[in-house]
Amino acid sequence: MKQLVVVGGIIEYNGKILCMQRNKGKYDYTSYKYEFPGGKLEEGETYPQALMRELREEMDMKVFVEENDYIAEVFHEYPDFSIHMKCYICKPETDRFIRKEHINHVWLKPEELDSLDWAEADKPIVKAVEDYYIGNNG
Repeated sequence: MKQLVVVGGIIEYNGKILCMQRNKGKYDYTSYKYEFPGGKLEEGETYPQALMRELREEMDMKVFVEENDYIAEVFHEYPDFSIHMKCYICKPETDRFIRKEHINHVWLKPEELDSLDWAEADKPIVKAVEDYYIGNNG
């Protein structure tokens, strides 16, 4: 089974979190699902380096990410591959970006995240984000 090592960005701007909707893909179980933006690590990269690169490439979004921005990670097995994803909180200077690979996006308050149809691997991250923001601010 193919194993993917990926990084995801919890992009927060003005108290809202960026949620990206996937396009139709190879697998029905991930097509059109919401996810946190990010991508695969390349050889020699740290997770923060990979996230900064992926957000630049996929969205023209510049963020600065450090290891202490880490929020959660998940190991998930889909029917055709497994995924190990580490996620980091990102606070960009602007909410502007170019959607290059996704078909839709929404900015939601942490307590609204559950309203979306998330990819299975992202669901534990949604819970961690809710706990982090609602626990710290509520």
